[in-house]
Amino acid sequence: MKKPDPERYRLAADNRKARFNYEIKETVEAGIALQGTEIKSLRGGKATIGESYAGPMGTELFLFNAHIPEYLEANRFNHEVRRPRKLLLHRREINKLMGAVQRDGMALIPLKVYFNDRGRAKVELGLGKGKKLHDKRETEKERDWNRDKQRLLKTGG
Repeated sequence: MKKPDPERYRLAADNRKARFNYEIKETVEAGIALQGTEIKSLRGGKATIGESYAGPMGTELFLFNAHIPEYLEANRFNHEVRRPRKLLLHRREINKLMGAVQRDGMALIPLKVYFNDRGRAKVELGLGKGKKLHDKRETEKERDWNRDKQRLLKTGG
């Protein structure tokens, strides 16, 4: 799939630790089925997807444990905060992702929730494997070296 242009969408939630904890092999953009108060609450930008994951339920994919807070102006018609939310993908994509999760032991991790240029809520899913502790150390070491290298180039020394 094509990667969304960062200037054409507005971020609603971000999972910053995902690329540190998982080695992402592939990313997929999926729609998300939301109720009326959930979309209003998402536009407020207070959602968190740090502890969430995607997985199969029957023959469909769902987003589990994503926290979208209650919309305060909705009184009794509010939504459940951590309910499973259906992901909207083509059947072929669902079969491919479910096969990778069940057969290869990979995980579907939500990387970000954003609004595209048409105002639709989308989820960017990453298909990847969990990193071991030594891989995380290597990533951190590489990031520190790149930061030091940039600092040295900037100061000219």
